[in-house]
Amino acid sequence: MMKVIGLTGGIATGKSTVTNILLARGVPVCDTDKIAREVVEKGTPALQALTTAFGTEILTPEKTLNRQVLATIIFQDEQKRHLVNSIVHPYVFEAILNWKKEQIASVVFIDMPLLYEVGYDTQVDSVLVVYIPKEKQLERLMKRNGYTLEEASIRIEAQMPIEKKRVCADDVIDNSGTIEETEKQVIAYLEKQKM
Repeated sequence: MMKVIGLTGGIATGKSTVTNILLARGVPVCDTDKIAREVVEKGTPALQALTTAFGTEILTPEKTLNRQVLATIIFQDEQKRHLVNSIVHPYVFEAILNWKKEQIASVVFIDMPLLYEVGYDTQVDSVLVVYIPKEKQLERLMKRNGYTLEEASIRIEAQMPIEKKRVCADDVIDNSGTIEETEKQVIAYLEKQKM
């Protein structure tokens, strides 16, 4: 029986760092951000549904999704964000199911930033949260993406608070230290999972 672990956190908390550590150790990780990009590629049913809902202004001249335009719309309007999620997530969930069917490992990870927000925590056996304090999260997001404090705050506020995710988690990786410290925690977690 395969054990499925949901890997989540907040924007700029270091999920990619943890994912890279897992992948380097040969652990299967499903990248739901990548899947979410693929399901809205040119010509897909999800992109057509988004275009119907939001109009052609969300498209580039090449008829691909203009992510910046859509992000501006959804980070300022919770109802529109929910609409996008209701359109895109069924396609993402189907792709995750297909990915899981292809796996032979006894333990797999699903890297899903909005795991709690979309209720996917009920679809996994346990949840591992990558945590950093909110102040550090703001600082990293501003530095990484060149956002102002306001832009970074809007994006962080659009997600479930990292402190709440930390409390809800079965296990937590504190990523506020060095990469080496994070890697030690990941290795200890894998040993606990008998991997």
